Amino acid sequence: MTRRPAGGDRVAEALADPRRAVWRLALPILAGIGVQTLYNLTDMAFVGRLGGSAVAALTFSMPLVFLATGIAFGLGAGATSAVARHLGAGDRPGAGHAAEHAILLALAVGLGTAAAAITFQLDLFRALGARDEPLHLATRYFGILAPGFVLVLLNGTFHAILAGEGDTRTPVALQGSGTLLNIGLDPVFIFVAGMGIRGAAVATVVSQALVCCAFLIHLFVRRGSYVEFRFREFRPSAATAAGLLRVGLPSSGSMLIMAAGGMFYNRIVSAFGPDAVAGIGVGSRLDAVFFLPVIALATSMVTVVGMFFGAGRVDLIRSTVRYALTRSVAFAVAIGVLFWIFAPRLAGLFTTEPVIVDVAVGYIRVITWAFPFIAVGIVSGSVFRGLGSGLPGLVLTSLRVLLISVPLAWTLTRVFHLGIGSVWLSFAASGLITSFVALAWMHRRLRAEERRERRRHG
Repeated sequence: MTRRPAGGDRVAEALADPRRAVWRLALPILAGIGVQTLYNLTDMAFVGRLGGSAVAALTFSMPLVFLATGIAFGLGAGATSAVARHLGAGDRPGAGHAAEHAILLALAVGLGTAAAAITFQLDLFRALGARDEPLHLATRYFGILAPGFVLVLLNGTFHAILAGEGDTRTPVALQGSGTLLNIGLDPVFIFVAGMGIRGAAVATVVSQALVCCAFLIHLFVRRGSYVEFRFREFRPSAATAAGLLRVGLPSSGSMLIMAAGGMFYNRIVSAFGPDAVAGIGVGSRLDAVFFLPVIALATSMVTVVGMFFGAGRVDLIRSTVRYALTRSVAFAVAIGVLFWIFAPRLAGLFTTEPVIVDVAVGYIRVITWAFPFIAVGIVSGSVFRGLGSGLPGLVLTSLRVLLISVPLAWTLTRVFHLGIGSVWLSFAASGLITSFVALAWMHRRLRAEERRERRRHG
Protein backbone atom coordinates (compact mmCIF):
# COMPACT_ATOMS: atom_id res chain seq x y z
CA MET A 1 0.00 0.00 0.00
CA THR A 2 1.44 3.39 -1.05
CA ARG A 3 1.86 5.90 1.74
CA ARG A 4 0.00 9.14 1.17
CA PRO A 5 2.45 12.09 1.24
CA ALA A 6 2.39 14.17 4.42
CA GLY A 7 2.49 17.96 4.35
CA GLY A 8 6.28 18.11 4.61
CA ASP A 9 6.65 15.62 1.77
CA ARG A 10 4.36 17.69 -0.44
CA VAL A 11 6.52 20.77 0.08
CA ALA A 12 9.60 18.81 -1.04
CA GLU A 13 7.72 17.42 -4.05
CA ALA A 14 6.56 20.89 -5.08
CA LEU A 15 10.08 22.31 -4.84
CA ALA A 16 11.44 19.43 -6.92
CA ASP A 17 8.83 19.70 -9.70
CA PRO A 18 6.72 22.90 -9.57
CA ARG A 19 4.73 22.23 -12.75
CA ARG A 20 3.72 18.78 -11.59
CA ALA A 21 2.73 20.27 -8.24
CA VAL A 22 0.45 22.77 -9.99
CA TRP A 23 -1.45 20.02 -11.79
CA ARG A 24 -1.44 17.66 -8.81
CA LEU A 25 -3.29 20.34 -6.91
CA ALA A 26 -5.32 21.74 -9.80
CA LEU A 27 -6.81 18.54 -11.25
CA PRO A 28 -8.75 17.52 -8.12
CA ILE A 29 -9.91 21.14 -7.80
CA LEU A 30 -11.01 21.05 -11.44
CA ALA A 31 -13.01 17.90 -10.75
CA GLY A 32 -14.63 19.49 -7.71
CA ILE A 33 -15.52 22.71 -9.50
CA GLY A 34 -16.79 20.64 -12.41
CA VAL A 35 -19.19 18.81 -10.12
CA GLN A 36 -20.25 22.12 -8.56
CA THR A 37 -20.83 23.63 -11.98
CA LEU A 38 -22.84 20.57 -12.97
CA TYR A 39 -24.97 21.20 -9.90
CA ASN A 40 -25.41 24.88 -10.81
CA LEU A 41 -26.49 23.95 -14.32
CA THR A 42 -28.85 21.16 -13.26
CA ASP A 43 -30.27 23.30 -10.46
CA MET A 44 -31.06 26.03 -12.98
CA ALA A 45 -32.50 23.43 -15.35
CA PHE A 46 -34.78 21.99 -12.64
CA VAL A 47 -35.92 25.41 -11.48
CA GLY A 48 -36.37 26.47 -15.11
CA ARG A 49 -39.15 23.89 -15.41
CA LEU A 50 -41.08 25.92 -12.82
CA GLY A 51 -41.26 28.93 -15.15
CA GLY A 52 -39.58 32.26 -15.85
CA SER A 53 -40.53 33.77 -12.47
CA ALA A 54 -38.74 30.95 -10.65
CA VAL A 55 -35.62 31.44 -12.79
CA ALA A 56 -35.72 35.19 -12.06
CA ALA A 57 -36.11 34.46 -8.32
CA LEU A 58 -33.07 32.19 -8.39
CA THR A 59 -31.15 34.87 -10.29
CA PHE A 60 -32.04 37.53 -7.72
CA SER A 61 -30.77 35.17 -5.00
CA MET A 62 -27.47 34.45 -6.74
CA PRO A 63 -25.64 37.65 -5.62
CA LEU A 64 -26.62 37.03 -2.00
CA VAL A 65 -25.48 33.42 -2.16
CA PHE A 66 -22.31 34.62 -3.85
CA LEU A 67 -21.83 37.02 -0.95
CA ALA A 68 -21.78 34.15 1.56
CA THR A 69 -19.54 31.98 -0.58
CA GLY A 70 -17.32 35.03 -1.10
CA ILE A 71 -16.81 35.42 2.63
CA ALA A 72 -16.03 31.72 2.84
CA PHE A 73 -13.58 32.09 -0.05
CA GLY A 74 -11.80 34.97 1.67
CA LEU A 75 -11.39 33.20 5.00
CA GLY A 76 -10.37 30.05 3.16
CA ALA A 77 -7.75 31.91 1.13
CA GLY A 78 -6.27 33.25 4.35
CA ALA A 79 -6.17 29.75 5.84
CA THR A 80 -4.64 28.14 2.74
CA SER A 81 -1.97 30.83 2.44
CA ALA A 82 -1.06 30.72 6.15
CA VAL A 83 -0.89 26.92 6.35
CA ALA A 84 1.15 26.69 3.12
CA ARG A 85 3.63 29.37 4.20
CA HIS A 86 4.12 27.79 7.64
CA LEU A 87 4.67 24.34 6.15
CA GLY A 88 6.99 25.77 3.50
CA ALA A 89 9.09 27.18 6.34
CA GLY A 90 8.99 23.82 8.20
CA ASP A 91 6.73 25.17 10.98
CA ARG A 92 4.10 22.45 11.52
CA PRO A 93 2.86 23.72 14.94
CA GLY A 94 2.41 27.20 13.44
CA ALA A 95 0.31 25.71 10.64
CA GLY A 96 -1.94 23.97 13.17
CA HIS A 97 -2.33 27.12 15.24
CA ALA A 98 -3.33 29.10 12.15
CA ALA A 99 -5.83 26.39 11.18
CA GLU A 100 -7.48 26.51 14.62
CA HIS A 101 -7.90 30.28 14.38
CA ALA A 102 -9.38 29.90 10.89
CA ILE A 103 -12.05 27.43 12.07
CA LEU A 104 -13.15 29.63 14.98
CA LEU A 105 -13.28 32.70 12.73
CA ALA A 106 -15.39 30.78 10.20
CA LEU A 107 -17.88 29.72 12.89
CA ALA A 108 -18.28 33.25 14.25
CA VAL A 109 -18.53 34.92 10.85
CA GLY A 110 -20.89 32.23 9.57
CA LEU A 111 -23.36 32.79 12.39
CA GLY A 112 -23.25 36.55 11.86
CA THR A 113 -23.70 36.25 8.09
CA ALA A 114 -26.67 33.91 8.42
CA ALA A 115 -28.37 36.18 10.95
CA ALA A 116 -27.88 39.28 8.79
CA ALA A 117 -29.09 37.49 5.64
CA ILE A 118 -32.29 36.30 7.32
CA THR A 119 -33.00 39.72 8.85
CA PHE A 120 -32.49 41.86 5.76
CA GLN A 121 -33.43 39.53 2.90
CA LEU A 122 -36.68 41.27 1.96
CA ASP A 123 -35.08 44.71 1.83
CA LEU A 124 -32.19 43.37 -0.22
CA PHE A 125 -34.42 41.72 -2.80
CA ARG A 126 -36.51 44.85 -3.18
CA ALA A 127 -33.34 46.91 -3.59
CA LEU A 128 -32.28 44.52 -6.34
CA GLY A 129 -35.48 45.24 -8.24
CA ALA A 130 -37.44 42.07 -7.37
CA ARG A 131 -41.19 42.58 -7.52
CA ASP A 132 -44.39 40.56 -7.41
CA GLU A 133 -44.04 36.81 -8.06
CA PRO A 134 -40.19 36.76 -8.38
CA LEU A 135 -39.94 38.58 -5.03
CA HIS A 136 -42.28 36.11 -3.35
CA LEU A 137 -40.41 33.09 -4.73
CA ALA A 138 -36.98 34.57 -3.92
CA THR A 139 -37.84 35.02 -0.23
CA ARG A 140 -39.25 31.49 -0.01
CA TYR A 141 -36.06 30.06 -1.50
CA PHE A 142 -33.57 32.24 0.37
CA GLY A 143 -35.30 31.95 3.75
CA ILE A 144 -34.37 28.26 3.82
CA LEU A 145 -30.95 28.67 2.24
CA ALA A 146 -29.59 31.48 4.47
CA PRO A 147 -29.21 29.47 7.73
CA GLY A 148 -26.94 27.11 5.80
CA PHE A 149 -24.35 29.87 5.39
CA VAL A 150 -22.73 28.66 8.63
CA LEU A 151 -22.11 25.32 6.93
CA VAL A 152 -20.79 27.04 3.80
CA LEU A 153 -18.12 28.88 5.80
CA LEU A 154 -17.10 25.86 7.87
CA ASN A 155 -16.88 23.56 4.86
CA GLY A 156 -14.88 26.16 2.93
CA THR A 157 -12.42 26.53 5.81
CA PHE A 158 -11.96 22.78 6.25
CA HIS A 159 -11.30 22.55 2.52
CA ALA A 160 -8.82 25.43 2.65
CA ILE A 161 -6.81 23.93 5.53
CA LEU A 162 -6.35 20.64 3.69
CA ALA A 163 -5.48 22.50 0.48
CA GLY A 164 -2.86 24.51 2.38
CA GLU A 165 -1.03 21.32 3.28
CA GLY A 166 -1.18 20.20 -0.36
CA ASP A 167 -4.15 17.83 -0.12
CA THR A 168 -6.86 18.84 -2.58
CA ARG A 169 -8.12 15.32 -3.25
CA THR A 170 -9.78 14.72 0.12
CA PRO A 171 -11.81 17.95 0.35
CA VAL A 172 -12.83 17.71 -3.30
CA ALA A 173 -13.99 14.12 -2.78
CA LEU A 174 -16.06 15.08 0.26
CA GLN A 175 -17.59 18.22 -1.22
CA GLY A 176 -18.03 16.60 -4.63
CA SER A 177 -19.97 13.74 -3.07
CA GLY A 178 -22.19 16.26 -1.29
CA THR A 179 -22.81 18.12 -4.53
CA LEU A 180 -23.77 14.93 -6.36
CA LEU A 181 -26.16 14.18 -3.50
CA ASN A 182 -27.59 17.67 -3.92
CA ILE A 183 -28.21 17.00 -7.61
CA GLY A 184 -30.04 13.80 -6.71
CA LEU A 185 -32.13 15.45 -3.99
CA ASP A 186 -33.18 18.43 -6.14
CA PRO A 187 -35.90 16.69 -8.17
CA VAL A 188 -37.04 14.75 -5.10
CA PHE A 189 -37.77 17.88 -3.06
CA ILE A 190 -38.78 20.14 -5.97
CA PHE A 191 -41.14 17.80 -7.83
CA VAL A 192 -41.82 14.62 -5.85
CA ALA A 193 -42.33 16.41 -2.52
CA GLY A 194 -44.07 19.27 -4.34
CA MET A 195 -42.00 21.97 -2.59
CA GLY A 196 -41.18 23.89 -5.78
CA ILE A 197 -38.31 26.35 -5.52
CA ARG A 198 -38.15 25.80 -1.73
CA GLY A 199 -37.18 22.20 -2.44
CA ALA A 200 -34.00 23.33 -4.18
CA ALA A 201 -32.97 25.18 -1.02
CA VAL A 202 -33.78 22.23 1.26
CA ALA A 203 -31.70 19.90 -0.92
CA THR A 204 -28.74 22.28 -0.70
CA VAL A 205 -28.82 22.68 3.09
CA VAL A 206 -29.20 18.93 3.71
CA SER A 207 -26.22 18.21 1.45
CA GLN A 208 -24.05 20.86 3.11
CA ALA A 209 -24.84 19.48 6.57
CA LEU A 210 -23.77 15.97 5.55
CA VAL A 211 -20.53 17.32 4.03
CA CYS A 212 -19.77 19.19 7.25
CA CYS A 213 -20.21 15.99 9.24
CA ALA A 214 -17.84 14.19 6.87
CA PHE A 215 -15.18 16.89 7.32
CA LEU A 216 -15.50 16.74 11.10
CA ILE A 217 -15.04 12.97 11.08
CA HIS A 218 -12.02 13.16 8.77
CA LEU A 219 -10.24 15.93 10.68
CA PHE A 220 -11.10 15.23 14.31
CA VAL A 221 -12.07 11.55 14.54
CA ARG A 222 -9.82 9.92 11.94
CA ARG A 223 -7.18 12.68 12.28
CA GLY A 224 -6.60 12.48 8.54
CA SER A 225 -4.74 15.77 8.13
CA TYR A 226 -1.04 16.53 8.43
CA VAL A 227 -1.92 19.70 10.35
CA GLU A 228 -2.52 18.90 14.02
CA PHE A 229 -5.42 20.41 15.97
CA ARG A 230 -4.94 21.00 19.69
CA PHE A 231 -7.97 23.02 20.75
CA ARG A 232 -7.48 22.01 24.40
CA GLU A 233 -4.20 23.94 24.36
CA PHE A 234 -5.57 26.75 22.19
CA ARG A 235 -4.38 30.24 22.98
CA PRO A 236 -5.73 33.14 20.93
CA SER A 237 -3.00 35.02 19.07
CA ALA A 238 -3.53 38.49 17.67
CA ALA A 239 -0.58 38.00 15.30
CA THR A 240 -1.97 34.73 13.92
CA ALA A 241 -5.46 36.17 13.48
CA ALA A 242 -4.00 39.27 11.82
CA GLY A 243 -2.06 37.09 9.39
CA LEU A 244 -5.23 35.25 8.41
CA LEU A 245 -7.24 38.44 8.09
CA ARG A 246 -4.52 40.23 6.13
CA VAL A 247 -5.31 37.83 3.30
CA GLY A 248 -8.86 36.87 4.26
CA LEU A 249 -10.48 40.27 4.72
CA PRO A 250 -9.38 41.78 1.39
CA SER A 251 -10.20 38.49 -0.37
CA SER A 252 -13.67 38.46 1.21
CA GLY A 253 -13.98 42.14 0.37
CA SER A 254 -13.24 41.33 -3.26
CA MET A 255 -15.98 38.74 -3.31
CA LEU A 256 -18.39 41.09 -1.53
CA ILE A 257 -17.70 43.72 -4.17
CA MET A 258 -18.39 41.14 -6.86
CA ALA A 259 -21.62 40.20 -5.09
CA ALA A 260 -22.58 43.87 -4.86
CA GLY A 261 -21.70 44.20 -8.53
CA GLY A 262 -24.05 41.31 -9.28
CA MET A 263 -26.80 43.10 -7.39
CA PHE A 264 -26.18 46.29 -9.37
CA TYR A 265 -26.13 44.37 -12.64
CA ASN A 266 -29.45 42.73 -11.78
CA ARG A 267 -30.84 46.15 -10.89
CA ILE A 268 -29.67 47.61 -14.19
CA VAL A 269 -30.89 44.63 -16.21
CA SER A 270 -34.24 44.51 -14.36
CA ALA A 271 -35.21 47.71 -16.21
CA PHE A 272 -35.44 45.54 -19.34
CA GLY A 273 -37.93 43.17 -17.67
CA PRO A 274 -37.88 39.86 -15.74
CA ASP A 275 -36.99 37.89 -18.88
CA ALA A 276 -33.77 39.90 -19.13
CA VAL A 277 -32.91 39.05 -15.51
CA ALA A 278 -33.61 35.38 -16.21
CA GLY A 279 -31.43 35.62 -19.33
CA ILE A 280 -28.40 36.93 -17.48
CA GLY A 281 -28.98 34.21 -14.89
CA VAL A 282 -28.80 31.54 -17.60
CA GLY A 283 -25.78 33.22 -19.18
CA SER A 284 -23.97 33.41 -15.86
CA ARG A 285 -24.50 29.72 -15.25
CA LEU A 286 -23.04 29.01 -18.68
CA ASP A 287 -19.93 31.15 -18.34
CA ALA A 288 -19.25 29.38 -15.05
CA VAL A 289 -17.95 26.55 -17.26
CA PHE A 290 -15.18 28.86 -18.47
CA PHE A 291 -14.04 29.37 -14.88
CA LEU A 292 -13.52 25.62 -14.34
CA PRO A 293 -9.89 25.24 -15.45
CA VAL A 294 -8.95 28.84 -14.69
CA ILE A 295 -10.06 28.78 -11.07
CA ALA A 296 -8.52 25.33 -10.62
CA LEU A 297 -5.13 26.64 -11.78
CA ALA A 298 -5.49 29.85 -9.78
CA THR A 299 -6.45 28.02 -6.58
CA SER A 300 -3.47 25.69 -6.89
CA MET A 301 -1.24 28.76 -7.14
CA VAL A 302 -2.20 29.92 -3.63
CA THR A 303 -0.74 26.74 -2.16
CA VAL A 304 2.27 26.48 -4.49
CA VAL A 305 3.25 30.14 -4.20
CA GLY A 306 2.73 30.04 -0.42
CA MET A 307 4.99 27.01 -0.05
CA PHE A 308 7.70 28.50 -2.27
CA PHE A 309 7.48 31.83 -0.47
CA GLY A 310 7.74 30.16 2.95
CA ALA A 311 10.73 28.13 1.71
CA GLY A 312 12.45 31.26 0.39
CA ARG A 313 12.32 30.13 -3.26
CA VAL A 314 11.08 33.27 -4.97
CA ASP A 315 12.89 32.21 -8.14
CA LEU A 316 10.46 29.32 -8.60
CA ILE A 317 7.42 31.56 -8.14
CA ARG A 318 7.99 33.61 -11.31
CA SER A 319 8.48 30.62 -13.64
CA THR A 320 5.49 28.81 -12.14
CA VAL A 321 3.29 31.90 -12.46
CA ARG A 322 4.27 32.27 -16.13
CA TYR A 323 3.39 28.63 -16.70
CA ALA A 324 -0.03 28.96 -15.05
CA LEU A 325 -0.86 32.17 -16.94
CA THR A 326 -0.15 30.74 -20.38
CA ARG A 327 -2.22 27.63 -19.68
CA SER A 328 -5.16 29.56 -18.26
CA VAL A 329 -5.26 31.89 -21.28
CA ALA A 330 -5.16 28.90 -23.64
CA PHE A 331 -8.12 27.34 -21.83
CA ALA A 332 -10.00 30.65 -21.98
CA VAL A 333 -9.54 30.99 -25.73
CA ALA A 334 -10.60 27.40 -26.43
CA ILE A 335 -13.72 27.61 -24.28
CA GLY A 336 -14.59 31.03 -25.71
CA VAL A 337 -14.59 29.71 -29.27
CA LEU A 338 -16.82 26.78 -28.34
CA PHE A 339 -19.24 29.04 -26.47
CA TRP A 340 -19.48 31.47 -29.37
CA ILE A 341 -20.44 28.65 -31.73
CA PHE A 342 -22.82 26.72 -29.52
CA ALA A 343 -24.35 29.52 -27.39
CA PRO A 344 -27.95 29.10 -28.68
CA ARG A 345 -27.97 25.36 -28.06
CA LEU A 346 -26.40 25.72 -24.63
CA ALA A 347 -28.88 28.38 -23.51
CA GLY A 348 -31.73 26.23 -24.82
CA LEU A 349 -30.83 23.54 -22.30
CA PHE A 350 -32.14 25.72 -19.46
CA THR A 351 -35.25 27.35 -20.85
CA THR A 352 -37.56 27.09 -23.84
CA GLU A 353 -38.60 30.75 -23.70
CA PRO A 354 -37.12 32.48 -26.78
CA VAL A 355 -36.66 35.90 -25.14
CA ILE A 356 -34.59 34.45 -22.29
CA VAL A 357 -32.49 32.43 -24.75
CA ASP A 358 -31.81 35.54 -26.86
CA VAL A 359 -30.60 37.50 -23.81
CA ALA A 360 -28.35 34.66 -22.66
CA VAL A 361 -26.84 34.22 -26.13
CA GLY A 362 -26.15 37.94 -26.44
CA TYR A 363 -24.41 37.93 -23.08
CA ILE A 364 -22.25 34.88 -23.85
CA ARG A 365 -21.18 36.08 -27.30
CA VAL A 366 -19.86 39.34 -25.88
CA ILE A 367 -18.29 38.09 -22.65
CA THR A 368 -16.29 35.37 -24.44
CA TRP A 369 -14.03 38.11 -25.86
CA ALA A 370 -12.99 38.99 -22.32
CA PHE A 371 -12.33 35.41 -21.15
CA PRO A 372 -8.51 35.51 -21.67
CA PHE A 373 -8.20 38.81 -19.80
CA ILE A 374 -10.43 37.63 -16.95
CA ALA A 375 -8.21 34.55 -16.66
CA VAL A 376 -5.13 36.73 -16.20
CA GLY A 377 -6.84 38.70 -13.43
CA ILE A 378 -7.95 35.57 -11.56
CA VAL A 379 -4.51 33.95 -11.59
CA SER A 380 -2.80 37.20 -10.59
CA GLY A 381 -5.05 37.62 -7.56
CA SER A 382 -4.20 34.10 -6.39
CA VAL A 383 -0.47 34.80 -6.67
CA PHE A 384 -0.81 37.80 -4.35
CA ARG A 385 -2.77 35.69 -1.85
CA GLY A 386 -0.08 33.03 -1.90
CA LEU A 387 2.44 35.75 -1.05
CA GLY A 388 0.34 36.65 1.98
CA SER A 389 -1.23 39.82 0.53
CA GLY A 390 -4.95 40.15 -0.04
CA LEU A 391 -5.07 43.90 -0.69
CA PRO A 392 -4.01 43.82 -4.38
CA GLY A 393 -6.90 41.50 -5.22
CA LEU A 394 -9.31 43.87 -3.46
CA VAL A 395 -7.97 46.87 -5.38
CA LEU A 396 -8.17 45.06 -8.72
CA THR A 397 -11.72 43.89 -8.07
CA SER A 398 -12.75 47.40 -7.01
CA LEU A 399 -11.25 48.76 -10.23
CA ARG A 400 -13.04 46.22 -12.39
CA VAL A 401 -16.46 46.35 -10.73
CA LEU A 402 -16.90 49.66 -8.92
CA LEU A 403 -14.86 51.98 -11.11
CA ILE A 404 -15.42 50.51 -14.58
CA SER A 405 -18.16 47.97 -15.26
CA VAL A 406 -21.02 49.16 -13.01
CA PRO A 407 -20.66 52.92 -13.74
CA LEU A 408 -20.16 52.20 -17.45
CA ALA A 409 -23.20 49.92 -17.65
CA TRP A 410 -25.34 52.45 -15.77
CA THR A 411 -24.19 55.32 -17.98
CA LEU A 412 -24.70 53.45 -21.24
CA THR A 413 -28.20 52.27 -20.33
CA ARG A 414 -29.56 55.18 -18.28
CA VAL A 415 -27.83 58.22 -19.80
CA PHE A 416 -27.34 57.16 -23.41
CA HIS A 417 -30.36 54.79 -23.40
CA LEU A 418 -28.49 52.00 -25.16
CA GLY A 419 -29.77 48.43 -25.15
CA ILE A 420 -28.96 45.57 -22.87
CA GLY A 421 -25.95 44.63 -25.00
CA SER A 422 -24.13 47.68 -23.63
CA VAL A 423 -24.15 46.01 -20.18
CA TRP A 424 -22.28 43.03 -21.62
CA LEU A 425 -19.78 45.39 -23.29
CA SER A 426 -19.07 47.02 -19.93
CA PHE A 427 -18.23 43.59 -18.48
CA ALA A 428 -15.76 42.88 -21.27
CA ALA A 429 -14.09 46.30 -21.09
CA SER A 430 -13.52 46.06 -17.34
CA GLY A 431 -11.86 42.64 -17.68
CA LEU A 432 -9.52 43.92 -20.39
CA ILE A 433 -8.33 46.99 -18.48
CA THR A 434 -7.92 45.23 -15.15
CA SER A 435 -5.81 42.42 -16.59
CA PHE A 436 -3.08 44.82 -17.71
CA VAL A 437 -3.01 46.50 -14.30
CA ALA A 438 -2.81 43.09 -12.60
CA LEU A 439 0.12 41.94 -14.74
CA ALA A 440 2.13 45.11 -14.13
CA TRP A 441 1.47 45.03 -10.38
CA MET A 442 2.37 41.34 -10.05
CA HIS A 443 5.61 41.84 -12.01
CA ARG A 444 6.58 44.70 -9.71
CA ARG A 445 5.81 42.69 -6.57
CA LEU A 446 7.83 39.68 -7.72
CA ARG A 447 10.79 41.89 -8.58
CA ALA A 448 10.63 43.39 -5.07
CA GLU A 449 10.59 39.90 -3.50
CA GLU A 450 13.54 38.86 -5.66
CA ARG A 451 15.53 41.90 -4.48
CA ARG A 452 14.72 41.05 -0.84
CA GLU A 453 15.83 37.48 -1.39
CA ARG A 454 19.14 38.60 -2.92
CA ARG A 455 19.81 40.95 -0.02
CA ARG A 456 19.00 38.17 2.44
CA HIS A 457 21.57 35.88 0.86
CA GLY A 458 24.01 38.60 -0.18
